[in-house]
Amino acid sequence: MTSPPRHMTLCAMVPLFREIYGFRDLLWILVARNIKIRYKRSALGFLWTFLNPIFMIIIYSIFLKILKAFDASDPVYLQKLVTGIIVWQFLAMCTGDALHAVLGNANLVKKTSFPRIILPLSTVLANLVNFLLVLPILIIFLFATGAFSMGAASILLPLIILTQLALCLGLSLILSGLNLFFRDTEHLMSAVMLAWFFLSPIIYDFSHIPERFQRLAMLNPMCGIVTGYRAAFLGTDLMAPRLVGLSLLISWLVLAIGVALFQRWQVTFGDKL
Repeated sequence: MTSPPRHMTLCAMVPLFREIYGFRDLLWILVARNIKIRYKRSALGFLWTFLNPIFMIIIYSIFLKILKAFDASDPVYLQKLVTGIIVWQFLAMCTGDALHAVLGNANLVKKTSFPRIILPLSTVLANLVNFLLVLPILIIFLFATGAFSMGAASILLPLIILTQLALCLGLSLILSGLNLFFRDTEHLMSAVMLAWFFLSPIIYDFSHIPERFQRLAMLNPMCGIVTGYRAAFLGTDLMAPRLVGLSLLISWLVLAIGVALFQRWQVTFGDKL
């Protein structure tokens, strides 16, 4: 078996980590700026971080009840759905913001010397902060509806979050660079994300996928990530460890590829902006 390229190995990434750490003040400034920009012109500002998921839970609860869209065989269908959508939104926000992470900072890229990887990294970390603030609201909702269940799978929660973080960062690195070379990337991603949403177990369980397609579906890292969150919060989905393990491998591979491509592309950013 051939070994991975040297620029994708962890040892080769150590200098990059050191470089990012050297510019950590700039990184946190950009993270704070990205958080503030999202709610800059709204009256309630940062409160929308908490209000958005609350309104979403209320709306889904009302309309699913009116339309009688609950899965009669699954007493916690609503809770699974809300969990899946909140997890999906973290990915969707990261990929959406990544498209303009470099393109929207043209002046900074042209006039300042710093690790360019900080730009997409700051957008992902800003969305991570938002996601971590939303999780307590999700837990309160699950607890209030009697669906919250701490089990053995709950131990996997930090690993699940890191897995999704690796996937989001890897994709953000790829998309932030790709959008400079191919400006239609933003429009294509709308269709890609829509298809990815329905190919991921957001509105259904992984177990609902026909058995003959399950091995193929497991190559979708969001299958293991969503299933893992549900297992951690609801005590469901017994095959979560296996799914999360495969998602972990795929997500870190995406991150390694993202770092390698971004490092190669960044030398031409000044010419493309």
